[in-house]
Formats: sequence, structure tokens, C-alpha cells
Amino acid sequence: MNNKECPLITVRGETLPEAWEKSVIACWEKGTRIKTEYDKPTDPPSRDCTMVIEVTHPFKEPRLHRAFPAGLADLEIYRQEVLYGIHDSWINPEEGKWEYTYHERLFNYKTAHDKKINQINFIIDKLSQVPYSRRAQAVTWKCWKDPKFDDPPCLQRLWFRIFANSLQLNTHLRSNDAFKAAFMNMFVFTELQKLVAEEISKKRGEEIKVGKYIHIADSFHIYGSYYEEFKGFLTTLRKRSFQERTWSSDFARDFFEEGRKRIEKEKKDKAL
Repeated sequence: MNNKECPLITVRGETLPEAWEKSVIACWEKGTRIKTEYDKPTDPPSRDCTMVIEVTHPFKEPRLHRAFPAGLADLEIYRQEVLYGIHDSWINPEEGKWEYTYHERLFNYKTAHDKKINQINFIIDKLSQVPYSRRAQAVTWKCWKDPKFDDPPCLQRLWFRIFANSLQLNTHLRSNDAFKAAFMNMFVFTELQKLVAEEISKKRGEEIKVGKYIHIADSFHIYGSYYEEFKGFLTTLRKRSFQERTWSSDFARDFFEEGRKRIEKEKKDKAL
């Protein structure tokens, strides 16, 4: 097993699907081989690296990759989960349910003394007043409880700053499943970036655009347990053009609406 060091890899793309493709291919080709805590005895070692992904125009179309391993309706549900907290009520680790959500950690962070902090509101207020501030960040990690969880947060920190009337977001993750999670993470975090830019625009009375997006993962990995599935993805890349591998936001509109209907049904079922 070659795990003497973890390579640092940097990729750059104009759009989300372009940058994500480059990142997973680079991880596969250059990542070190190393075991994980989730491996079965027969699983090959994962491919792993430290990854920095720069997306220069995160809202340029096409914005969606056809190969991310989830449905478009699921992506809309995840977006609302992170931005609007539709599943915060599922948090109840004492009963074996969810231990956290990103929305809860970002918008309703509870300290060790049960003080609640809306970190996203702080970021909006701070950059509205001082757009060049370096202090506009939000964290998720709770050192007094997260190390004990079976599935502690992968997202660690969000850092925002305004450059030339454009809001940049740097996202830091301790661990990121390159193939099965990274694209959904990137899509939803850029949606949060857009939401923050819009709120700052209202407060400042001037347009703050969405700037570039930087995705930083300490461990960006492809699990050995799904190598065969990933090899199918590589075959698709060889056989199809980039246009055939992506979707526009317009194409996804009806599927996103399906996701919103599923959310409403979930609410009604819970109310019964």
C-alpha cells in the first residue's frame, strides 16, 4: 500500500461540473492508496488526496453533472435541508437519530452552554458593514461532542470575503467523498453563497455578485468499495461529450419541483 504521503492536488474549472470532473479524475489518477475506518476486509484501499477546487464562475451553465450519484429531486431536498433547515427536526442523537445538520450548525449553532448563534446572519451583517473583512466565517465543529459521534460533520468552516463587488466563498472540509458527495456539496454551498450575496446586496443597497468558489478538502477520497461503479463513470467520460455529460438548470426545473412536492408531502404526513 502506498500511503507514505498524501498528495496536494489543485484543479480549476469555469463551471461546477467541469471542476468536479477534473477533481475526481485527478484523485483517481494521483491519489495515494490508504485504508479507511469504513472498509470491509475485502475492500481495496481508497484513493485519497488533499484537494483544492477552484470554480471561477459557479453559476455559469451548465451547472449540473449527470453522473452525480443522486436524483435531481434529491438535490433540491438537500438544498433546502442546508439552506432552510427542513430536516433540523430530525436531530435527536439520544434516540439514535441524526446528530446534526449543516443548517443547524450554521444558522443555529449551540455552544457548550446552550447559547444559540446564527453564524450566517453574522457573516451578512459583517460584510455589509466591512466588505473587506477577513472575519466573516462560520464553523461547524464542536470539540466537546463531535469526536464521539459515529458520523461527525465533514464540513468544518465557511469563509466569505468580497472582492470587487463579488462574494467569494472558501469551503473547508476535513473529509469529502469525491464521487458520491462532493458535487452535491459544491452545488448546495454555492447556493448558500448566492443567498448570502443577495442578503448583503439588500443591506448595502448595491449589487454584490457571486464570485468564485473554492472547495478545500483535507481528505478527498474515492472508496475502494465502489471502484467498479467509479470505473463505469470513467468509461462514460470517454464515450460522451461534455455536453452529453451535463444538464442546464432549465432542464432540472421540473425535477426540482418534484423535490419540493416531496418536501410538502413529508410535512403533511408529519402533521397527521
